[in-house]
Amino acid sequence: MPEPRRSKRDSAALGSVSQRVQYASFALVVLLILWRADWHTLANQFVRFDIAAKLFPDLLTVALKNTVVYTLSGFAWGLVLGLVIALMRLSKVPPYRWLAGLYIEFFRGLPALLIFIFVGVGIPLAFPGTELPGGTYGKVALGLGLVSAAYMAETIRAGIQAVPKGQMEAARSLGFSHRRAMISIILPQAFRIIIPPLTNELVLLFKDSSLVLFLGVTLEERELTKFGRDLDTPKHGMNSRRRRVFSRMRGLNCTGRCLPHFPTVITRCMISRCSCGAAAADCWAWMAGRKSPR
Repeated sequence: MPEPRRSKRDSAALGSVSQRVQYASFALVVLLILWRADWHTLANQFVRFDIAAKLFPDLLTVALKNTVVYTLSGFAWGLVLGLVIALMRLSKVPPYRWLAGLYIEFFRGLPALLIFIFVGVGIPLAFPGTELPGGTYGKVALGLGLVSAAYMAETIRAGIQAVPKGQMEAARSLGFSHRRAMISIILPQAFRIIIPPLTNELVLLFKDSSLVLFLGVTLEERELTKFGRDLDTPKHGMNSRRRRVFSRMRGLNCTGRCLPHFPTVITRCMISRCSCGAAAADCWAWMAGRKSPR
């Protein structure tokens, strides 16, 4: 005998029971998390209004301003370079396509941290005496631009190919050259299409600006992440081990600016050499208190 069909009323009741069970399970999990959490420790670590009050106005006038400047400069440089690479990717000349594809695959697969270390340490070592225009701001624009250009190149290429081919044909039939049609007809429509992914790339660059601290920045060049990490300085308290390391750093003059930041110490002193002639490994050993530099 065929099974009786469920009525709509029975199906609605079953769905309502299932939904209530899901809500109850979710509420139970939330209550369990709230009950097990150490609220005193969380409040002591993350809800410190006494420390937050000391952040202003430098949080806005220095950290946020620099973060926005770093993000916009990297986005501008990446947009220009990405547009060039995208046009090379669409070129009919094979070497242009090969170079563009190699750049995109290389920089999309390379961690952004390595690119910043290359910009901050590799370029001065490869080209002694070379200084990028703008100092730290120029290095940040180059580092973020190299990272974002690889992603924006593919975004721009997809936007150009999303424009109907009839647009180019209509422009050419009106007497436009290929270059003029691309600039006046195709690219404006392509950029209108890719506004959402470009906005997403801007947000990613805003977060990637935290890698600026690996370049070694002054107090006036700090961005939001470095500004927040500097709360763990002698002004706001520092553990004894880091205080001993930093006190030893005061007598050490490494290539560049050895600022009180642990990752910067590793980057600078494990690659560069000290002005006193000691090797980088000896510098690090001396700062750790194991031996004296030569």
